[in-house]
Amino acid sequence: MSLHTEYPFTLPKGYVDEEGTLHRTGVMRLACARDEIEPLRDPRVKENESYGTVIVLARVITELGTLPRVNTSVVERMFASDFAYLQDFYRVINFGDASVLEELEPGAPFPRALLEAG
Repeated sequence: MSLHTEYPFTLPKGYVDEEGTLHRTGVMRLACARDEIEPLRDPRVKENESYGTVIVLARVITELGTLPRVNTSVVERMFASDFAYLQDFYRVINFGDASVLEELEPGAPFPRALLEAG
């Protein structure tokens, strides 16, 4: 049995970059403790605790379409539905049973019961 550390995803709507290119597919890696601890030192998190999620997602999303890099500016400009989807995806792969991803349509919302169990 091998441990999967990276998981592909498809955003419900997709991120539109400054050139108008739509990016829907990406990869998220499992988070490590540092991914959740480091943002606590960031002044943006001290001003607004919720911003920590933006930083964490920017750290763990390793690919998004053809973008060379995902940073906080990219995450900030995502549609709210895609941002929520990525938060749920993060919870599933890090705290839940990632095998459920095989049964879901790409970009489909996660069942609430699945998120509550994780």
